[in-house]
Amino acid sequence: MLPSIFGESLLDDWFDFPSERDFFGSHNPVFGKHAKNLMRTDIRETDTSYELDVDLPGFKKEDIKAELKDGYLTITAESSSSAENKDERGTVIHKERYTSSCKRSFFVGEQIRQEDIKAGFENGILKLQVPKDSPKVEDTPKYIDIL
Repeated sequence: MLPSIFGESLLDDWFDFPSERDFFGSHNPVFGKHAKNLMRTDIRETDTSYELDVDLPGFKKEDIKAELKDGYLTITAESSSSAENKDERGTVIHKERYTSSCKRSFFVGEQIRQEDIKAGFENGILKLQVPKDSPKVEDTPKYIDIL
């Protein structure tokens, strides 16, 4: 492994995905060159549950939804921003808008109920606690409250 002398991995730019470069150029306007690192997830197993830590930097709690449907826990995050430049008279001479979304699903089992999943969001990390065993099947999709 090479040392990071520029504050980033030296090989990041060499291993960019060509389709990403073609679409965004060398820089993603919303999340920069770290866009491919969104929704990195750590999963820990305890005696009674699975604990997920999902990295969602730049998102607010209101931008995030967690849904349980047919045994799949789906996390969706959507964000938008705009930039506006005006001249001295207040005339808009440049305006940009960016919208971004990401989505990830995990199979947690059809016996899990929405009420059994605990969720919280702090410092750009979504923390979910999914129990290992739950006796009832959830029939309709419901959103999970993020605290």
